[in-house]
Amino acid sequence: MEQFDIAIIGAGPGGYVSAIHAAKSGMKVALVERDKVGGACYNVGCIPSKILLEHSKLVQEIQRGNDWGIETPVVNVNFPRLMQRKNTIVQELLENIEQYIASNHITFYRGEASVAADLTVTVGQETFVAKDIILATGSKPFVPPFKGLENSSYYTTDTFFDMEELPQQLTIIGGGVIAVEMAFSLAPLGTKVTMLNHSEDILQTEEPDARPIIRKKMKNIGIELVTNFQFEQFNGNEIHTSKGIYTYENLLFATGRRPNTEIAQQLELDFDGRLIAVNKHYETSLPHIYAIGDLVGGYQLAHAASAEGIYVVDYILGAKRALVDQALIPRCVYTHPEIATFGLLEDQVHQAYTIKMPINTNPKALMEGNVEGFVKLVVTKEEGYILGACVVADGATEILNAILATKNASGTVNELANMIFPHPTVSEHIGDAAKAVFGKAIQQ
Repeated sequence: MEQFDIAIIGAGPGGYVSAIHAAKSGMKVALVERDKVGGACYNVGCIPSKILLEHSKLVQEIQRGNDWGIETPVVNVNFPRLMQRKNTIVQELLENIEQYIASNHITFYRGEASVAADLTVTVGQETFVAKDIILATGSKPFVPPFKGLENSSYYTTDTFFDMEELPQQLTIIGGGVIAVEMAFSLAPLGTKVTMLNHSEDILQTEEPDARPIIRKKMKNIGIELVTNFQFEQFNGNEIHTSKGIYTYENLLFATGRRPNTEIAQQLELDFDGRLIAVNKHYETSLPHIYAIGDLVGGYQLAHAASAEGIYVVDYILGAKRALVDQALIPRCVYTHPEIATFGLLEDQVHQAYTIKMPINTNPKALMEGNVEGFVKLVVTKEEGYILGACVVADGATEILNAILATKNASGTVNELANMIFPHPTVSEHIGDAAKAVFGKAIQQ
């Protein structure tokens, strides 16, 4: 029976990244995947959705050009070609991952894994043993058990990206990040989008001050948003709610994800609710078996799972490194404008100072016509420690990194205030927001 230093079950961002890190650290590695490498992120999640968002963003740029005087009489959307481009990019990225796995001499098993408490792993007719095992099996879409839904047809994010024709109409159930991003990806292309979210507001895990900006933009691009109601039942293509009946041609459930815990249940691991219970080192209730990513809670983000996997490998090797700090994990919403956040939000902190600088005075933002948004810093009053930050702007997911890098380097708001940013850039608004903490902002 072949023996490995470590076996990783699941080749999504948590699994394949930790496998490569382990191999580069000198370990003999086995990696198992029952479907495609890349997991949900690359195949049915963040990568395909962001490609569609780039398409819709380009349509909006063309429309802005018309407003400025660069006139394009007709914009024709060839949706099959857009989806072909999506497929080509995804395939290239998957081939890259396969190459990384091969070039690092990782033994790759394709198939369903069965794991025993004695650390033996069986995949089809092959069995091997590992000194340590990381479970990185990801998650699947969750669809609430609504009355009558069994007689209705619908998409989940696992099936949505197989569409070949642009839908004329789409109703989205949900109001979180995935639901809002999907609405933004199709509405500018010409789809009539209705979003039904029973909660009082959208994006309730995100910065409250960002939500009105996104709601306004949703209205401007023709998305119908219905909130604060109760679902009653589904009847064919009718959705009965406490606010009335809504009909649909196409229906997408974007109502969150649930962890794939089949292996954990076979092993009879301890659970914390629906999640696998782990300690701060991601150790489960069985020795030498770890779990990361969507299996253990925290942020359901690819980069969070990757960071956790790398930490586990280093922990197994005896490296002394800091724990994965949830406050340092950036959270991104790829709407237009984007929302990028890390750390604590304003309403989560007491005895802190918050500065919010609208970007509508920023020269680069004015040049680009992207004046919706702000830079917000949450800092301690005395020392100027950065507790959290939020950027709402075009390109916010890139702009945030200047603040995050400062935080990671143990810098304070003083360093941000003294940093020389290039001009004109949207990111220079970070420096001005930091100066505002001391009452010395230029553009205020």
